[in-house]
Amino acid sequence: ALDGANWQRIDLFNFQTDIEGVVVEHMGRRCGGFLKELSLRGCQSVTDAPLITFAQLCSNIETLNLNNCKNITDNTCQALSKHCPRLQRLDLESCDKVTDQSLQQLSQGCPNLTALNIAWCSGITNAGVEYIARGCPNLEVFVAKGLHILSDAALLQIARNCHKLKHISLHSCSNLTDASVTVLAENCNDLRYLCLSNCRHLTDSSLQSFAIHTVKLEILEVANCNLFTDAGFQSLARSCRLLEKIDLEDCLLITDATLGHLAMGCPRLEKLSLSHCELITDDGIRQLGSSACSTEQLSVLELDNCPLITDASLEHLLACHNLHRIELYDCQLITKAGIRRLKAHLPNIKVHAYFAPQTPPATEHAPHRLHRCCAIL
Repeated sequence: ALDGANWQRIDLFNFQTDIEGVVVEHMGRRCGGFLKELSLRGCQSVTDAPLITFAQLCSNIETLNLNNCKNITDNTCQALSKHCPRLQRLDLESCDKVTDQSLQQLSQGCPNLTALNIAWCSGITNAGVEYIARGCPNLEVFVAKGLHILSDAALLQIARNCHKLKHISLHSCSNLTDASVTVLAENCNDLRYLCLSNCRHLTDSSLQSFAIHTVKLEILEVANCNLFTDAGFQSLARSCRLLEKIDLEDCLLITDATLGHLAMGCPRLEKLSLSHCELITDDGIRQLGSSACSTEQLSVLELDNCPLITDASLEHLLACHNLHRIELYDCQLITKAGIRRLKAHLPNIKVHAYFAPQTPPATEHAPHRLHRCCAIL
């Protein structure tokens, strides 16, 4: 057990609250050049000093997860860039003390980086992203969720230099516009995963560009992009026939027409979120439920806060034999009887819904309505 050759991959997440710096140093000495993958995710007690020692001892490290290691700074990344040229995958999510200096150093010392997560790194700006874009052209995974400052100019550098991208998350990069996102689509034709949720300036022009250039897309997340319309999703559904998971929550302008396009154009669709899409009606669910993709593939359907759907929608889903979860919170026209009929046909389905119990009207002695826990099915 003490032979470093036996320890090429180590994940300490389950012991995160117990891991101190001395453990990391000891592990580095034991494993040395044998260690290829290490996860210290959530180990908030770990600081720069042990990681600098680790970088010196474990120069063959390829995958390093420092997610939520809030006490590390640019000194750790400087050591990695100096001693770990084989580093390919680095997770720095929620490392608040990491700045652009880290990304500059990594772009110079770790040119083989293929995956980088800088989600919620509040110390990183556009300059840091541009360093990575210019220095790490082999990047395949780029996660910048919550990087509110990210601009079109920085994303254009990613788009023009990192043509191998397969997975990109720009969740809540709220300054982005069609100007950069369309160029991303044009240059990164190999994309499989795309998250643009909460990028509220984007329009159908972005969707239409992805429809033309990224036909290998498998997962699309565009929640709260409330300028997207049926026209954009029509273009996407016609071209991106490999889509398996689509999140359209809070896309307020889409109608039943979008469901018709997805039903016809996305035969592999497994998971669809339509929560808060308030214009969806029973007819849209009918089109979805009668399609080949739904009867064979659809396993998860989220319909929270779709106020126009009724029990008729549940009837339209009876042929969806693989449907194992449906979300119906705040669907006021859905009844318990409708859910019972659905479960009779699909006994293994999990239905998440609640029905507010009847409460007595306010009176002089009880001016406020009573509130009880809602029944969850």
